[in-house]
Amino acid sequence: FGFKIASVPFHMWTPDVYEGAPTSITAFMSVGVKAAAFAAFVRVFLYSLWDLQPDWNYVLWILAVLTMTLGNIVAIAQNNIKRMLAYSSIAHAGYIMVGMVASNELGTSSILFYMLAYAFMNLGAFGVIILYGRKGEENLDINDYSGMGFKYPALALLMSVFMFSLAGIPPTAGFVGKFYIFSAAIKSGYIWLAIIGVMNSLISVYYYLRITVMMYMKEPVKEFVGLKWSPSMAIALIIAVIGTLLIGIFPSPYLDLARQSIQLFM
Repeated sequence: FGFKIASVPFHMWTPDVYEGAPTSITAFMSVGVKAAAFAAFVRVFLYSLWDLQPDWNYVLWILAVLTMTLGNIVAIAQNNIKRMLAYSSIAHAGYIMVGMVASNELGTSSILFYMLAYAFMNLGAFGVIILYGRKGEENLDINDYSGMGFKYPALALLMSVFMFSLAGIPPTAGFVGKFYIFSAAIKSGYIWLAIIGVMNSLISVYYYLRITVMMYMKEPVKEFVGLKWSPSMAIALIIAVIGTLLIGIFPSPYLDLARQSIQLFM
């Protein structure tokens, strides 16, 4: 399970695979594979092996801290946006593991809620990367996004919303997801784990907002050419940004749905 969710120390494959795979495949892996792995992990750890949960909880506590901390710190040094999002994905696995450590109803529900939020914001970010790469180049260097806000304001605005959500800035889905997960940890008595999670979230703000700074406050490093907005890509990005904002502004129905899903297995 550690390998599938890309937790430390089983994370080494993630950056190379994310960078080397086609961006559309990377987008699917970052959400689909992680969601399926966590679904199986939660079912086995919190339900099938409930009697062993107290013995393993502090191991998960340590792994959660290592995973989110390493993911965020190494992401700061990345200049390739897909590698940055790969280490970001590792960090988000650490956040989700906090919900597993909490091992209460709110913690388990918040895992489902967070995966839903993560699907919208992460797929949206990769969608922007795919669309921006339709000029004949992939434009994977972070510097390639310099000046995008002036040439492609709509695309830059979408990317900014997704970056804000990944960083956990209100009123986006990412903020509410982290709030629920850290609240579950505090409710179970893991106050220091929640504090470490909040500190890691603050660290992540730097490399996420670096993209926004590049788009709006830096001069272009290369000449822009016209983008071709396909109807399918436009619809996908609109759905992603609406989902990101809707879940952040009106989170209660989605958390209630997650709770109802969890109760089926309790």
